[in-house]
Amino acid sequence: MTEDIFIERRSVPSNHAFSLLKEIYVERGTKDDWNLLHELHYKAEKIPVGPAFYRCVLRGQTIGVGMLTVSKMLSSGRNEVFAHLRPNQSGLDTRMMNQHRADWVNANMRTNSRLVLDTMYRGVGIAYRMQNIMCRMSGWRYIEFQSSMSRFNPFAQKAGFRFTKPKRSANYERGVELFTRYIVSNPNDYVAVMEEIEAMPNHVRENVVQGLRDFYYRYSSMEKSGNARLNGTKRVDEMPIGALLKNLQQLIFACPLYGVYINPDCGRKIPERIPVLEFDKQGVNEPLRMKA
Repeated sequence: MTEDIFIERRSVPSNHAFSLLKEIYVERGTKDDWNLLHELHYKAEKIPVGPAFYRCVLRGQTIGVGMLTVSKMLSSGRNEVFAHLRPNQSGLDTRMMNQHRADWVNANMRTNSRLVLDTMYRGVGIAYRMQNIMCRMSGWRYIEFQSSMSRFNPFAQKAGFRFTKPKRSANYERGVELFTRYIVSNPNDYVAVMEEIEAMPNHVRENVVQGLRDFYYRYSSMEKSGNARLNGTKRVDEMPIGALLKNLQQLIFACPLYGVYINPDCGRKIPERIPVLEFDKQGVNEPLRMKA
């Protein structure tokens, strides 16, 4: 304590809960809700295929947004958990088998691609409650979740997701070699790397950026699947340097966990608006105990 600062520490009961939780509920949202909060998410630039939006509401105000999207056809984490879906196990996959696998994934799975809360409401137990409830509301049997942040913030585990063990990116070694060749700064430090690139002479910068583009396109499966496969190198060639660097760091240094939630309310009719505190009335993998 000084003349300018007064610190008062008040004792808080161990069972204290955020008083506004009882007024917060989850319901279907729209892209407009995502637009309100998307800048608070580290993957704000692009929306995956087939989004379904859910929002967390307090007194009419959107304070959180979640997004479920169409699952990717190929996933190493899924191959580990759902061994029967692993493609080409015998080397004899046919076109019919591949189509049946894709039909099954589309009919049974969705991916929780985004979840973001207003910064004013973080750390009070909203995120994992919202995630669990929106997955139940979705009606899908399996909800996939892949996130590097889950190693540090276990809200998805609290929501009922079961995760595989983390694995280093297959591009890690070659990616470190790439940055060592072109960059002096710590390759994980986005700001430092950008400042270094911007300070380079024009001819050097052009050569470095082209090397980064070539590497990213070569090893990014995302740029060669789905609708992106029709673009060739056009999208990567036109990508701003900042976006290219973010994508490269994700490709090389991300260590995402793959998780799955098995929806115990799949096939049941449940309310279209659910208070977040309904999460506490049953186990994360038990059906909701509330009336539709």
